[in-house]
Amino acid sequence: MIAGPQTGAVLRSSLVTSLIRYQRSWGLWLLLLIAPVGARFMISDESGKGIAIAVNDQLPVLTSPVLGVWLGIVVTTLLLPAGYIYLRANTNRRQPWQVEEVTAAPRVAMLMGRFLADAAVLLASLGTLTVAGWFLGWLMVTGPWQPWLIAYALWLVAAPALIGLAALRIIFDAVPWLRGALGDLCYFFIWMFSLVAPIITADQPSSLAANMLDYGGFVRPLVGPQPADNSNIIIGAPRDLGAGRIALDVMAGLHAPGYVAARLGWVAVAFALVLLAGGIYRPHRSRRSQARQGRIARLLSAGPPAPAQSDAPPAKAARSRLAGLVIAEARLIGAGRLFLLLAAAAALAGLYGDYRHVGSPLALLLLIFGLSAHAGRSEARGLLKLALTTPMSPAVRRFAFVLAGTGWSLLLAVPAAAARGSADPLLLALASGGAASVVAIALAALTGSSFAPRVVLLIGWYVYLSS
Repeated sequence: MIAGPQTGAVLRSSLVTSLIRYQRSWGLWLLLLIAPVGARFMISDESGKGIAIAVNDQLPVLTSPVLGVWLGIVVTTLLLPAGYIYLRANTNRRQPWQVEEVTAAPRVAMLMGRFLADAAVLLASLGTLTVAGWFLGWLMVTGPWQPWLIAYALWLVAAPALIGLAALRIIFDAVPWLRGALGDLCYFFIWMFSLVAPIITADQPSSLAANMLDYGGFVRPLVGPQPADNSNIIIGAPRDLGAGRIALDVMAGLHAPGYVAARLGWVAVAFALVLLAGGIYRPHRSRRSQARQGRIARLLSAGPPAPAQSDAPPAKAARSRLAGLVIAEARLIGAGRLFLLLAAAAALAGLYGDYRHVGSPLALLLLIFGLSAHAGRSEARGLLKLALTTPMSPAVRRFAFVLAGTGWSLLLAVPAAAARGSADPLLLALASGGAASVVAIALAALTGSSFAPRVVLLIGWYVYLSS
């Protein structure tokens, strides 16, 4: 068989197989509904309630094109993280790489098929959001209801971002060190950068270079081809809004010099990333033994367990099973010398500056990784069946997990509370640590992995840090 037909056959097979996997996934229906449901609560009505978009401290007049761009912002803030969670944690969490990676099939064709399937699923979610946007426009827009302009603005803004997300998933799967928690952390920073970077160029005239920094694609339609001096954009819940509403010429921004080319450029970048992923793809490998790790890794690891003592006396009965379980959960959350070292650094950082914006976010960020990792391990499907044979029920163990996570949060806040002579750091730690523990164990119980709680908590951490 010549290379051309073989490559095409592999691409079609990978595409069809991936689409069938998605079709059988219950999470697909959740993905299709999350954007329309989120749009209902994130679109501000005439009273200004909801997630507001303020340009120069004024709400925009909600015309059909403005609604399309507003829905595109829903995609950037809500659907991109949710789509990443779906692509990494749903049907793709377990791939038959033991079979696929020993074949002679071209890696580029295999990854291109997966990429096209991922993009098709994400664009299907965008289609449901379009239909929901038409209904919202019929109820909410000021002026004529123009469904074609709603769809045009939404797809021009959001479709390249979703296609780029599908490409990121492919390249993360191609590089071994991006397949786990480090890849999730990298995506979190990429997502944050995509929200912040366009604001930097908001006061610059429209050009291809300036618009390429706007991965989400929503800044140029809001500020126009030639932004006014000292123009500003606020997305969220602005505190001080001016009277009246500002009229935006969104169509002029969509047709600004270099904007359409930049959106098509991001699509080209997505395809280039998939081709790059096919070239740098590295097969999966079993984890190496501890003996082959580096010196630093051995120094920071928890180390081997203590050797068994055949003449040791039998352990005494625990006075409190729940207390022992909480202590065991706390040890597992803070396993490893690296965690203890970072915990000490986070506790010392709380002695300086504003604890709400320095010490508390650092402690919470450390806990997010400890909580999500242990929650994913303890909620693994096979381990759950084994845990049912123990005297303590899974519900009690989850309650102990929440107590242990909250205890870690309080422990990290003790130095700050003692230095300030105030209980405020402890109250912040109680609220943030307790909430993070509940979210971590709840999402891990629903998904059976550490991925979903880690990404959701990282997004929540960003909201907590910026609020």
